[in-house]
Amino acid sequence: TGKDKAAWLAEKYGFTTLPSVSSLRALRVLAKKAGPGTDPFAGFGNPLLQGDPSNRRGISIVPIFSKGDKADANELRKLSALPETVDELRVIARSLGASNDNVYLGENATEGRVKSLDLSKTNVIAFATHGLIAGELRGLAEPGLVLTPPATATRDDDGVLTASEVAQLKLHPGLVILSACNTASADGTPGAGGLSGLAKAFFYAGSQSLLVSHWAVPSEAAKRLTTEMFTNLKKDPGMGRSEALRRSMMSLAANDTF
Repeated sequence: TGKDKAAWLAEKYGFTTLPSVSSLRALRVLAKKAGPGTDPFAGFGNPLLQGDPSNRRGISIVPIFSKGDKADANELRKLSALPETVDELRVIARSLGASNDNVYLGENATEGRVKSLDLSKTNVIAFATHGLIAGELRGLAEPGLVLTPPATATRDDDGVLTASEVAQLKLHPGLVILSACNTASADGTPGAGGLSGLAKAFFYAGSQSLLVSHWAVPSEAAKRLTTEMFTNLKKDPGMGRSEALRRSMMSLAANDTF
């Protein structure tokens, strides 16, 4: 085949990555014990940020944590706004039969709100925001997800939900979507595997499945990938998440506007 007609494996197969082979049995046992969740969805996005929208999710962690173990709220507010995440989360909510009350945006998309909610029975949880990646860490900084910065940063709420804070949540063994940038990147530990950092923290918190990215994501593309995945599942629930995502990927790849 010529280079213009490369045979991409994803054209035929959907993929699921396991943390380890032994984890497959453990995850299945955990899911049986938990049973189905009673809440279909919770989504967090469109944090109150003042930067111009840039159609790109994900920034360097260094300037934000350069003053110590708490994020600098003023620096966080300079990040680019993500207004398109409103539609992204609401479309997912509708696909899952949830209302807009299950979508936490703007002033409601805070660390405090995430930590105060009972997410132990929520089937699907989504974060549509900037991801802070490891690899250029300074001091006590960790990988994290950007939420709405508080007026005054505290240890419990500084505007960044870090990996260690994620690990303390109690989640249903359902699906967590990290619609951000580099959310499957390594946690900074020498020799750490790709599926670590934030992803590992969500497993510790109880999640059974994660949808994450290994590289920087154009915001519009991230929106289309996730929303079409759930549209596909709504049409045919039996196809499974991996196949639904594969079809969404192929649809996006066929669109020459990206």
